Amino acid sequence: MRGAVGASLAVLLFTASLSGCTAVTDAISGNDSVDVPVWEVGDWWLYTFSTPEYTDDTARLVVASVSEEGGTANMLAISSLTEARRHAVLNHNPFLGRITHEDLAAFENGVAQPVMEFPLEKGNSWGFMLFSIEWQASVIDLSGDYVTMRADSDEGGRIDYVFDRSANFFSSFIWKDSAGIEQMRMMLADNGEGHTGDVYFVRGGDLYSDTWEDTGPDIEIRDTFFVSGHPSDGEWDEMIYFLDAECGTGSSSITLTLRDHFSVSALERVWGPGASEYGTLGTIPYPSEEYTLTATFTGDTYLRIRIAGGITSSWTL
Repeated sequence: MRGAVGASLAVLLFTASLSGCTAVTDAISGNDSVDVPVWEVGDWWLYTFSTPEYTDDTARLVVASVSEEGGTANMLAISSLTEARRHAVLNHNPFLGRITHEDLAAFENGVAQPVMEFPLEKGNSWGFMLFSIEWQASVIDLSGDYVTMRADSDEGGRIDYVFDRSANFFSSFIWKDSAGIEQMRMMLADNGEGHTGDVYFVRGGDLYSDTWEDTGPDIEIRDTFFVSGHPSDGEWDEMIYFLDAECGTGSSSITLTLRDHFSVSALERVWGPGASEYGTLGTIPYPSEEYTLTATFTGDTYLRIRIAGGITSSWTL
């Protein structure tokens, strides 16, 4: 009788041991592969964006829809219309608009680019295009909730980025050029579910960009540019401008005028001695086919302006 009990106990212990090994193996396997997450409407991520040319900004990215591209893509929008316009004219955030269900691929020039290739597994490698650059990427490490990836370009640029599976998106995304200068730093500050309210996506298109820096005699700049519609979505709803300006002391000054082909002023600004402003964002409501920009500079001056067309979509969550 004691032998039978001992045999039964041994079987139980052996079974429990196998069960424990299976649990450990499952846990290890779970850390060796990360599947693509399923986003829901209202999921959100708060990111800070840093670039060498512009002041830092913070944007809350929100899943506005999960039924884009015939039900194969999400729509990632922004909770602020001002921030959506800013990102449209500066064009430094590639992770807005359509994001595929498969691989969370971002669209560039109408083509889905797999910045990640799921399931994420250590040693996996793949290619994609981003910032109009070809990249070769690989998974460097998986540790806990974090998947560390690196992408390199033939020109010497590098992207270091980390997917956080507890947040279901990037915890960081850092792009450096061949000289080691950071061109974009995207860092996760917070995330959550169930965002409510209006969210926006502004489809942008570059129309004009220039910078002037003058410390010599008075000069006048006159430039003309043509405004056509979006290649696939028709006429712009508005034009969005972003500008930085600074005047030195003494008699330094800047005058900026933008007129349409009817000679109607769409934008007029004047800065006197010692005046400056940075990161000014505004809109021009009625685009026309041709614009003339005139800028006059006296003394020690600096002016940078970017203009983009914008088509705005909105969702109420």
